[in-house]
Amino acid sequence: MAICERKTSFKPLELPAECEDLEGLLQADLRAVVVMLTQRAHERLMLTKREHHALQQTLWNGLAEAVNRAMEPLSAENR
Repeated sequence: MAICERKTSFKPLELPAECEDLEGLLQADLRAVVVMLTQRAHERLMLTKREHHALQQTLWNGLAEAVNRAMEPLSAENR
């Protein structure tokens, strides 16, 4: 039996130093949103494990990228 390794690439939050104290809170909130949305999709659409994981990854990466992009210009380095 062959074992297939999954390569997951969840994007990290990259907040400016001025907001680094919010990183843990923001990660928890984003995680909660991703879990709620994927759970609802799993229940209603009967997703496979692979589809469920792919949706989690897509949602997390999209949300993290949006936050990173929005916060980047607000750092002291970019002002």
